[in-house]
Amino acid sequence: MPVSLFHVNAFTDRPFAGNPAAVCPLDRWPDDSLLRAIAAENNLSETAYFVPEGDNFRLRWFTPLYEVNLCGHATLASAFVLMNFFDPERESVKFETRSGSLGVRRYGDGFAMDFPALPPWKCETLPNALMEGLGLSRIHHKPSVLQLKDNYFVVFENEEQIRDLRPDFHALKSLHPAGVAITAPSKNTDFVSRYFAPSYGIPEDPVTGSTHCSLAPYWAQRLHKTVLHARQVSERGGELWCEVTGTRVIIKGKAVLTLQGSMLVG
Repeated sequence: MPVSLFHVNAFTDRPFAGNPAAVCPLDRWPDDSLLRAIAAENNLSETAYFVPEGDNFRLRWFTPLYEVNLCGHATLASAFVLMNFFDPERESVKFETRSGSLGVRRYGDGFAMDFPALPPWKCETLPNALMEGLGLSRIHHKPSVLQLKDNYFVVFENEEQIRDLRPDFHALKSLHPAGVAITAPSKNTDFVSRYFAPSYGIPEDPVTGSTHCSLAPYWAQRLHKTVLHARQVSERGGELWCEVTGTRVIIKGKAVLTLQGSMLVG
């Protein structure tokens, strides 16, 4: 049985940059074991599947190990595939997901995603694994640490610290189900970040749309502005434009197709 497969680099407009996602459009849902097996075979940070549901679509995301509740770059990639290859006349789409309804619309030569704002709160007790994984005990000026139930956000002083940090993935893995974002102000953009989720099979995620549901509200409050330009400074790198509008964050980005074909799964 062939399954359509697209590889799309999200939050970039060129190959070999941004965050690659696999997108598999389906007519109906197969058994979850097949969805997990395809995601493991793709071995990308996320594989997205969408199935028609009324006038819109149900969307699910899988890492090589787990199904996740929210993923930005694979949502962008899914909208790119849907609106370029399956329904080129469509200007917007609504995806039903574990995190509610997520709208995506065309925006210039890219797309704008309507995501929930998830402001983090101050972390009162730092896990030893976080201290060890990021080497925080060796830093003279201790960064502030924020959290959600499934992520820690560590705020450093400058972009150089973000770029230079070499995490201990073994230590960070023990924080499961939490991932770790590090962030700092930047001279060239409003802020930069990196994101690590080794317990999900993703040592470092190249560009993470979902963390910007929290990073954008944090930096909007700190910088006293609602429209922000962000860069994720992983090895591949990527750019995002965020707008905080009350309880929502509009995340804008571009995407490029790098592979189109089918996977034979039986």
